[in-house]
Order: sequence, then structure tokens, then C-alpha cells
Amino acid sequence: MKKILVPTVLQSSATELLYPDNYFDAVFTDPPYYDNINYAELSDFFYVWLKRSVGDLYPELFSTPLVPKSKEIVANPVRHGGQAKAKEFFETMLKKAFQEIHRVLKPNGIAVIVYAHKSTTGWETLINSLLDSGLVITASWPIDTEMKARLVAKDSAALASSIYIVCRKLQREELGWFEEVKKEVIKEVERTAEEVWKAGIRGADFFVSCIGPALKVFGRYNKVMTYEGELIRADRILELIRETITDYVIKQIFHNGIAQVLSALTRFYVLWRWAYGSLAVNYDDARKLAQGLGIELGKSRNFIRIEKDKVRLLGPTDRKIEEIESQREKDMIDVIHCVLLLWSKNQREKLKEVLSTTGYGDKDYFYRTCQAISEVLPPGNDEKRLLEGFLAESKRVMAKLRIETKQRGLFE
Repeated sequence: MKKILVPTVLQSSATELLYPDNYFDAVFTDPPYYDNINYAELSDFFYVWLKRSVGDLYPELFSTPLVPKSKEIVANPVRHGGQAKAKEFFETMLKKAFQEIHRVLKPNGIAVIVYAHKSTTGWETLINSLLDSGLVITASWPIDTEMKARLVAKDSAALASSIYIVCRKLQREELGWFEEVKKEVIKEVERTAEEVWKAGIRGADFFVSCIGPALKVFGRYNKVMTYEGELIRADRILELIRETITDYVIKQIFHNGIAQVLSALTRFYVLWRWAYGSLAVNYDDARKLAQGLGIELGKSRNFIRIEKDKVRLLGPTDRKIEEIESQREKDMIDVIHCVLLLWSKNQREKLKEVLSTTGYGDKDYFYRTCQAISEVLPPGNDEKRLLEGFLAESKRVMAKLRIETKQRGLFE
């Protein structure tokens, strides 16, 4: 008869684990995702009923009127007196928790940390906490764990997968020079991006899937500094990762190098549609994506809508032909939107006139950009439907424009 193993379950703070040094072979944890959910407040609903039903059996777990909240490791601006203090609290407490994991792990022991926050701020705090704990990132894997129908995913660029970060308790080198580490990070990101692209991972999940392997390089050192003596932290390394991923994705979306002839705004629009579709995104994340392409959000408002702390890109159905025509400067995306609106209203002559006067009518890259946007949008999307309809007619439109151009040349 097999011996039955009965596990021991204990409750304690993650920052004060009830175990001696070098005790575990492995630790598996799923920490709070920065500011996604305030678990303690949600738990109050269940806590009051559990206290009435089983509180006498577990008095030590139900000694307070509601769930204790002061030590909960979440970034709650209301509880901590502002966004900056909430970020500082989360990072400090998470670092303490990771330091405890490091302490109780055996030498070369494994820690697996599950994380699924889409914002760069959330990732910065996690990475800084990990780097300061002594744990060394050795691998990361995206695994589908999140329900697409969950409330937090509605009208937001929520992740469909969680990132499983594998760390080890290893000896780290004391100092790395950023100028040298940078080359290794770029090489690792490009290698990972290739694997992730082939695996069919897209959008916001693609970006975060490439973070772990790059941090494997960065995390080998206790400190990374520039030759000028500047200490490099998570924000700088994430900026490098984001720029490298952006370059890679742009090359994949625009085949055969047509990205070179496109404006920064056009590339930004296509990259946004690929990553976020029609969803609104936190301003800071939108700003960083734009910054990687040399765009200042506040100065580019033709199709970029800034709504308080969110940014959304307008599609053709969100705009009016008259407003686009009245713009003094039009980017190619403005022309694409105008053409799609004219096509939807069956104004074929006006459509040909716009293509002719803007000079895009006989430009192959104009239609290939339309095709690229269509390919990255999900089925059923209104903009995709308009693009597919226009592209189905595009060859005939181009042929007519060429004939008319030749005729004008003969009889002018």
C-alpha cells in the first residue's frame, strides 16, 4: 500500500517566510500584477461570510473585522497616497518577497514567477525587484492562462497569456558594462523575437514574451553601468528591448523593405493596429511606443485621440471626409482613411481624384500598406472590412488612373 503524503499548508507573509535558509529546491509563486486587482478589497465580500460560518474553527485567520490590507503588495494610489508612492511601495515590498525566496532556496535552486501585466511601469517594478533580490533570470515562457472574456480584458489591451519567468539562485558577476551588455541584449531579443513570431504570438503578448531572455543577459550582473558611470536600471533596459522588438516587427509586417519609404506616423499606426487593434492604451505605454519611432504624441493629433490617461487611434469610421480634407498636412494614413470612406459611400470618381492629387494612386507601397493593416486586424473588424473591399478593386482603380494619366499627357 502506497504511503499517503499529507502536505502542510501554512499562512504567512511573503516578506517573512517561516523557513530556514537554503531549505527549498524550488519555489513557485504568482505575485499580484502591480495594479490590476486589489485582492484584499475583493476578498472582503467572502471574508465576512466565512468569518460567520467557520471563523470559530480558525480564529487566528479571522481575527480582524475585514481582510487586512496594509501589507498587501499591490500598487494602489488611493491607499498609498498617489501613483509614485504606490509604485515605490509595490517595488519595495516585492523586492523583500523575492529576497525571502532567494534566502530559502538552496544553491542553484529554481524559482518560477508568473506575471501578466501589460504596462511598462508594471514590468519596471517587477524587474527592479528581481534584480535587487539576487535571483538570476534564466528563461521565460508565455503560456495562455487568461480568459479573453474576463472583465479586465474588455475594451483594454489586456494580455491573453502569462509570462512564466524562471530564476535561479546563482552567483552573479559584480559589474557589467552597458555598452557591451547592450549588444548581447539586442542579439538575444532578435533571436527570441524570431522564435516567438514563428510560434504565432502577436500583439501585446509578443512584446512581453521577449523580455525574459533579454533580462537573462542583464541579470547576470549585480550592477550594469555605462562607461560614464551611470547606473542602468529596468527602465533603460526595457526601452532598449522595446526599440529592438519594434524594429523587428516593422520588418515582419512590411515585407521587402517598404517600411523605409513610409513615414514614422504610418509605421506607428500599423504597429499599433498589430499590437492593440482598436483598443485604448495607457498614455505612458502609448508614449513609449511612439517615442521608439520618433513621434511626439502631443504634436500628432490627426488620428491620435488622447483621452485623459488613455490613447486611442481613430479608424476611418471614427472620422469624417470633410475633416480629413480640411487638414493642411495629411499623412498617408489620413489619405487611406479618406479613400476608405469614399469607397464606402460609393464615390468612385472622388476616390480616384484623391489618389491622383495626392500622388498615391500609382504607388505600390500605398496598397501594400493597406494590405498590411488589413492583415493585422482581426476578422469582423470594420476597418478590415473596408480595406478588403477597397483592395479588391484596387487593381482596377490603378489601371484607370494610369490610362487617364497617359491621356492627359497626350492632350494637355
